[in-house]
Amino acid sequence: MTFNNSHRGCNASPTWMRIIAALLAIFSLTSLPASLAAAPAPKTASSSTTTTTSSSSSSSLSSSKSTTLASAAAGGVIVLNAKNFDSSLRDGKVWLIEFYAPWCGHCSRFAPAYEQVAQTLHSQQPTSPRKVNVAKIDGAAERALSSRFGVRAFPTFFLVDGWTVREYDGNRSKELLVKFAMESYEDVEPVPFLFGPFGPMGQVRAFLMRCGSEIVGVYEKLTKEKGLSPLVAMAILCSVGMGLGLVMIVVVGFLLLRKAKLD
Repeated sequence: MTFNNSHRGCNASPTWMRIIAALLAIFSLTSLPASLAAAPAPKTASSSTTTTTSSSSSSSLSSSKSTTLASAAAGGVIVLNAKNFDSSLRDGKVWLIEFYAPWCGHCSRFAPAYEQVAQTLHSQQPTSPRKVNVAKIDGAAERALSSRFGVRAFPTFFLVDGWTVREYDGNRSKELLVKFAMESYEDVEPVPFLFGPFGPMGQVRAFLMRCGSEIVGVYEKLTKEKGLSPLVAMAILCSVGMGLGLVMIVVVGFLLLRKAKLD
């Protein structure tokens, strides 16, 4: 079955949320301190808790990576997120990645066909010199990754080969996606590195979205848990952001200030 992709599908995110996140990120100029963005960690009487937390974090990352490998071995679509994205893409293989949203009807209807794409490409890895992993990212939840790739609608497909990224813009079908991953990708112009997900602009977009998401989370905490009015919460966030921005300007100006030469 072929799905027409001329209108891309569902909008990537609600406009009001993107506007709020962008405005708050601009006002903040930098991310909030950890003490304001998250609840303070409980004090421990010994170092055992720290060791346990460190081990659980390491085991979580190992488990995430093993799950990724298991999905590839089983032939299914690999699930990527902010925690395992960079480490997974260091395996030297080519990656076909779909950005989807759970509420997107186009994504839901194409999901069975995309599973077949994964099974086809993964089954060819033992005999083909070109090894392609098939993955998906919940773009609605992983907003930083979506911003990094410049995703504007769901579903959107990218072919990542090292730092070379190509966006698929054809009709959605199993046959065409497999052909794109194996052959016709050469006919598609790569995304310029400067504006790509691994270039400076992609990293800046991801940073701003992370800042915006953190600030929106703090805003909701101030209004829902602390019972502050929206205007007071916004005033607090803007004040903190502008204060940090002024401090950074003073520090940078002091560092760049030329020292008088001593005779």
